[in-house]
Amino acid sequence: MEKLKIFIIGPAYPLRGGPAEFNQNLCLELVKAGHDAQIISYSLQYPNFLFPGSSQFEKSGTAPLGIKIHTLINTINPFNWIKVAAFIKKQKPNFILFRYWLPFFGPCLGTIGKLSKSKTKILALTDNVIPHEKRFGDKLFTKYFINNCNGFIAMSKKVLSDISLFNNSKQKTYSPHPMYETYGSCVSKEEACKQLELNENKKYILFFGLIRHYKGLDILIDAFNKSNVSEDICLLIAGEFYEAKENYLTQIQNSSKKNQIILHDKFIPNDLVRYYFCASSLVAQTYRDATNSGVTMVGYYYNKPMLVTNVGGLKEIVPDNKCGFVVENNIEKISEKINLYFQNNLEVDFTENVKYEKKKYEWSTFIKNLIELYNSTLNK
Repeated sequence: MEKLKIFIIGPAYPLRGGPAEFNQNLCLELVKAGHDAQIISYSLQYPNFLFPGSSQFEKSGTAPLGIKIHTLINTINPFNWIKVAAFIKKQKPNFILFRYWLPFFGPCLGTIGKLSKSKTKILALTDNVIPHEKRFGDKLFTKYFINNCNGFIAMSKKVLSDISLFNNSKQKTYSPHPMYETYGSCVSKEEACKQLELNENKKYILFFGLIRHYKGLDILIDAFNKSNVSEDICLLIAGEFYEAKENYLTQIQNSSKKNQIILHDKFIPNDLVRYYFCASSLVAQTYRDATNSGVTMVGYYYNKPMLVTNVGGLKEIVPDNKCGFVVENNIEKISEKINLYFQNNLEVDFTENVKYEKKKYEWSTFIKNLIELYNSTLNK
């Protein structure tokens, strides 16, 4: 196999969040596969006034071992973009892989790509090309970025299709989101509950991750409230609010099951992630809109059945009534599935199915597809 020099351009430690974790996983797996892979990350990712969370930085753990991270890019400084492109051209990678999920990055990454593409191939890993929350300039910024790329890889078929709205390139491929493997090995439910100060005799439906309107936490709360599950079934909400939380708090307070709803209102650091999944019986993603989701892949890694809504890429990776449920975004129907799951003790069978299904989501498959995409751009 030819050894390739690859730059992944996107967030990495000490920046936090799913994209950073993914990029670090990908870089490490490329290195293990024999390639010279490095990350070019952001010295300034978002101006503070555009970032809704408490911090952009990971406050637990240490820098990942085995990978090289260059902290170079300032997203709002065009002179910096020229400097980064010059660095890339001097290093002469076979290809660079941009991580793209928000039009805000379009001018910065599009310019770096435009200035670099005479010396290297420009690939894009597109989480979204149509943003969940629309703003002025979205289409213009995304089109500028996409038109400066040679090829595209997407982790949902919907996103792959959306690319054609901006560019007719045939150099594009679908490859499912691989599993995150950096949060630690499985632990027993007893240990997980002890770490989180939860009652190990109860069963937990987990809603995990940053809380935004499109993720439908309010729908899940209403569906849980409408269900007729017993008092030993709880809804565990773990994540930081990226929007006003007062409506959610009122909704919980008004719920007849408020004593069964547990809210951990904070960003969950990497060293605690596994405990939330290992403590839970079912992972719920009642999204209004979705492309793909790292939460699903963490669920797979920890052998957890999932309840997902029939939107975007979620339905592509959770076989209905086998590894969980794919349900219409409807409070009544979600409530019915919650009842069905616990009343029929489906956790045991679904968990065994998850253990088999997750073999599809190994990193080796994603890397194979990525290298094949690069090869398809040669001489184009």
